[in-house]
Amino acid sequence: MTLRADAPPATVDVRRFTTVQRWIHRTTAALMGICLLTAACLYVPQLAELVGRRALVVTLHQWAGLALPVPVLAGLASRAFRADLGRLNRFGPHDRTWLRAALRRDRRHASRPAAKFNAGQKLYASWIAGATLVMLATGLMMWFTHLTPLLWRTSATFVHDWLALTIGIVLAGHIGMALADPESRRGMRTGRVSSQWADREHPLWRP
Repeated sequence: MTLRADAPPATVDVRRFTTVQRWIHRTTAALMGICLLTAACLYVPQLAELVGRRALVVTLHQWAGLALPVPVLAGLASRAFRADLGRLNRFGPHDRTWLRAALRRDRRHASRPAAKFNAGQKLYASWIAGATLVMLATGLMMWFTHLTPLLWRTSATFVHDWLALTIGIVLAGHIGMALADPESRRGMRTGRVSSQWADREHPLWRP
């Protein structure tokens, strides 16, 4: 049997994430979800009345926040995870091109070159990592009240509350982007993506 000359190329799956990387993402997402949900129950009166048991909610919020960095720290034992952290931490000329196209709202794939991670994903990863560290530091000041002066605790509370709201908005955008790209979700769910998607969305990536 011969193939037609105009037949589309066969789709081949390529590995994007290892099992360890996917579990780091899932565990971190679960802990972040608990933090945001319990924070909403603590600060929104209607939710607080509906849930009740404020002491339990506070305890869940504190320990989930304290555990938030643990999956990433444990993941440092994985060579593949460390390699991806290095990719996320490096910006190249193609990332600046991607950002300029994004600011112009140019949706053509040729104008948005990307390696394994695009510039938007790199910025998000850097921002959420920094925000998590700030939330951890301010949360500890609020938890262990005897260790810091009142002025520090007041400032920490202000930063913690407003940064939590910002994180919620940014995460909503992150989830919205994921919902708009089923193939990207499949990559995080199964670890594999189609070669056609990889060539289109991440042309500079060589699995």
